[in-house]
Amino acid sequence: MIRVDQIKCVPAQVTMPDGSMNETLLVQKTAAVLRIAPSEIKALFIRRRSIDARKKPQIFYIFSVDVVLPEGQEEQVLKRNRNAACRKSPWVEYVFPVTDRRPQGMQARPVIVGMGPAGLFCAYELALHGFRPVLIERGKAVEERTKDVARFWKDGALEPDSNVQFGEGGAGAFSDGKLNTLIKDRDGRCAEVLRIFCNYGANQEICYDHKPHIGTDALVSIVRNMRNAILEHGGEIHFETKLSGLKMSDGKLTGISVVCGGRERVMPCAAVVLAIGHSARDTIQMLYETDIPMEAKAFAVGLRVEHPQALINESQYGSADTGVLGAAAYKLTAQAKNGRGVYTFCMCPGGYVVNASSEPDMLAVNGMSYSKRDGENANSAVIVTVEPKDYGDGSPLSGIAFQRDLERRAYEIGNGSIPVERYGDYKAEVRGGCGEGRTVQSTERCCGLSENSVDQAWEPCIKGNYTYAKVSDILPKELAEAFVEGMEAFGGKIPHYNDDRALVEGVESRTSSPVRILRNEMLACPAADNLFPCGEGAGYAGGIMSAAMDGVRVAEAVAGKIGNSKHQTEKNVETSS
Repeated sequence: MIRVDQIKCVPAQVTMPDGSMNETLLVQKTAAVLRIAPSEIKALFIRRRSIDARKKPQIFYIFSVDVVLPEGQEEQVLKRNRNAACRKSPWVEYVFPVTDRRPQGMQARPVIVGMGPAGLFCAYELALHGFRPVLIERGKAVEERTKDVARFWKDGALEPDSNVQFGEGGAGAFSDGKLNTLIKDRDGRCAEVLRIFCNYGANQEICYDHKPHIGTDALVSIVRNMRNAILEHGGEIHFETKLSGLKMSDGKLTGISVVCGGRERVMPCAAVVLAIGHSARDTIQMLYETDIPMEAKAFAVGLRVEHPQALINESQYGSADTGVLGAAAYKLTAQAKNGRGVYTFCMCPGGYVVNASSEPDMLAVNGMSYSKRDGENANSAVIVTVEPKDYGDGSPLSGIAFQRDLERRAYEIGNGSIPVERYGDYKAEVRGGCGEGRTVQSTERCCGLSENSVDQAWEPCIKGNYTYAKVSDILPKELAEAFVEGMEAFGGKIPHYNDDRALVEGVESRTSSPVRILRNEMLACPAADNLFPCGEGAGYAGGIMSAAMDGVRVAEAVAGKIGNSKHQTEKNVETSS
């Protein structure tokens, strides 16, 4: 195949009424670049679509495509088109490196703990290749979990094991479903994950979009479909079943203790994958007490910020009405005077801020969008980096204690509801100016806004109860000051980003795991060569895509351990997205 880059198209011209791409137009434009007839292109595959907004409001799609030509013609065309836009395609087809399968008895079956992206994709690959994995998930199936989350957002009744963090699909099931990743896809794992998503219900455009997303509404059905596929291939799933202990003997894991319905039992296993998610704090505590080696790691905390989506559209695309482009996204970074990085994270176009709590008397927020991204507001976490030296007491668990302290503070400030504050008052509180001791209501004027601005007040888009309160009291002073510095810097990049009317909500404390469970080059834990830490909760991923890819990679390692596989050990770790 030949890769052709930099094919420029007007979005409205190349987009069909159903949202699919006009491949006839792409074939014509590609043929023109290659200086061949369109009929000579036997097949065309879109590999990447990005947006060129440098001359807004004139916006273009930029495509990279792979084309198949008649046999023997490829080399001739490449010689004739010696330029940066044409080259031999680097496409790599993913191949699971398994050559044999283990016997089917329970003793030979791998157990995966957790059904977030890491556990789900690990189990899927193992099931597909005959390993009949057993999955245990502390939460409920995604259908029941969705009902529990909706009830929590309505009346505040928290289910400790069935919420935005816990349950089938993991935390990613109640997010924007962003599939960004910084991992270089040398072995085709990224393409494999996207292909699987599409096979089970995702829109085909995620396979080539520069910033792909699925949406929480679509994720629910995709997760259910993947679950059914795992069962059809011999897998076994136990919901509302919690890992409670490890059974070790001579450097090997021989079984695990699980609790279901108040009763504890032991499950035998050939290998165990720990895909527990970044919020399984009690499980991490148990592993620490079992002498599983782990260390504290850097992460980031901050607050959610909301703006009208029309404002973001105008900034990014030059028009509030974006047509087929949909709601605009952004990504911003800055550095505070104290050296801390400040950056936007998990940006949700046309989305909602959600109550993402998982422990009683604590409050954490996250962002979420539906597949259409048609909400009134855009929101993003604006987060500040923290390192073990900021919170450390020598314990690997000190980061968890730091997170919990912030979440207790947020819960108390909002009296159990999400606390909201206008950015103008937040900034004044942090910098010691006007507004000291005030709580700004949505209809009040804050920090010098005109009456006309009050008439155009920006209102929150939130899932869950919220109240206007002093969000400025949540973060430690040094982090709050860095947050304000970042907001002011971002205002120089997106006009009105630091407008006094912007909404600030907290606390965003679950950006990534504060702990890394150690593993060696075979991806196994040093304490047991058949125990495999995996995904975001173990400290080896930072989002849906990197977690799913790590799940695939760990599936390869498990197959290499308990089967007869060509095992791959190259390192390919992402810690943030």
